[in-house]
Amino acid sequence: MGIAVFASGNGSNFEVLVNHSRQNKWIYPISLLVCDRPGAGVLKRAERLNIPVLSESPKQYPDKGAYEKRILEHLKAHQIKRIVLAGYMRLIGPTLLEAYPDQIINIHPSLLPAFPGKNAIEKAFVHPVCVSGVTVHLVDQGMDTGPILAQVPVEIERGDTLEIFEQKIHQAEHRLYPETVQKWIAGEIGLRRVEMKHHEEGKN
Repeated sequence: MGIAVFASGNGSNFEVLVNHSRQNKWIYPISLLVCDRPGAGVLKRAERLNIPVLSESPKQYPDKGAYEKRILEHLKAHQIKRIVLAGYMRLIGPTLLEAYPDQIINIHPSLLPAFPGKNAIEKAFVHPVCVSGVTVHLVDQGMDTGPILAQVPVEIERGDTLEIFEQKIHQAEHRLYPETVQKWIAGEIGLRRVEMKHHEEGKN
């Protein structure tokens, strides 16, 4: 039994997860990386960390269902119990959702339900809010709509540039995600539905 991490980009969260899982001896090890972008930076991290990889472009397949069936074959071959999304830039389709009901987790760089979807960090920064943050949630058929497992706020402070704020978000991700995943796979964390109010009064 193991965990598969799905990633599309540089893979900083992937590496943090692998290191945390090894240092803290998770009950399920991370035993597979699934990447939809051959050539992505995360692949070099996986090689260095000695994690097996499935890296194929969805463009090689006629539709999402065929692509996910290919992924599912590898998940079964590696005896994958849970799926952790870490910067995976595709919606999970019915094939994987039905095979792994309530067994897929994601991290999103905002306090959901505020700013779902792409470019959440930029949206929060240009929108007049004082606080954004990071959310860990289960994955369902929608975009960032699944039940929330954990959240942490990140303040947008006077003088912050977008680059500084983005760095603060990533630091929060690297703290929250591995701890939450560890508790989730151990059955130590429950669901909580959170409705966040927008702060319209402007940045500090």
